[in-house]
Amino acid sequence: MDIRIGYGYDVHRLEAGEELWIGGVLFPHIKGAVGHSDADVLLHAICDALFGALALRDIGYHFPDTDPAYKGIDSKQLLAQTWSKIEGLGWSLGNLDTTICLQTPKLSEGIDEMRDVIAGILDVNIDKVSIKATTTEKLGFVGTQDGISAHAVVLLTK
Repeated sequence: MDIRIGYGYDVHRLEAGEELWIGGVLFPHIKGAVGHSDADVLLHAICDALFGALALRDIGYHFPDTDPAYKGIDSKQLLAQTWSKIEGLGWSLGNLDTTICLQTPKLSEGIDEMRDVIAGILDVNIDKVSIKATTTEKLGFVGTQDGISAHAVVLLTK
């Protein structure tokens, strides 16, 4: 069996008046993420991890923010397209482990919904999708609520 590990990281600025999409779920909050797409930091980190596992560059290479076709796009579509490419090359998901870094709002009540959305897109059992959330104890751009970041690690098998 061939195995590959991929790591992804993404960050977005937070601003008032924007929507806060994380893991394909809309969280009501006074600030939302700014980006060319819907700025879903978690799904972008997952895409990067998937591409990285197979040395296929990054999300910006496949879905450039200079392309008007991706303006405001639902990141669930980006993840679905990413997964289609990975699966088309004969790979399966062993597991996915992620961490979202955000000071507020608290995400614990939405974690199962995010896991369900992502598992559905990747067509895997929910037990292969781990999502954790943490603050940065008020340190850095996350702590000052100026931004959000996410980390993702994937194991692919063939």
